[in-house]
Amino acid sequence: MSRVKRGVTASKRRKKVIKTAKGYKWRRKSNYRAAKEAVIKAGKYAFRDRRTKKRVMRRLWITRLNNAVREYGIKYSAFIKVLKTKKIDLDRKVLSELAMENPDVFKRFMESVKK
Repeated sequence: MSRVKRGVTASKRRKKVIKTAKGYKWRRKSNYRAAKEAVIKAGKYAFRDRRTKKRVMRRLWITRLNNAVREYGIKYSAFIKVLKTKKIDLDRKVLSELAMENPDVFKRFMESVKK
């Protein structure tokens, strides 16, 4: 019977985990057992935070929009109500970017909304 050399698949799997753990600190980047645990946890955090990021960004847009709108003497909630009644379908992201990057355009927009 011929000799069977083993371990190719297992070493590939281990190499893949170590490669994924590149940039981690201490033992977690080079030791397979520690790296495996670190990669699993990192995946969990990444999955969770992809959802959290959406919440955080929405809060940021609302805060920016509130600050921009208050310069024109309106509160955020009243501003959103006016947009709904006038059926203006711009989302908070677009409005906050408009207020930050194009203040003159936002000023004209606010004048049209206030009427």
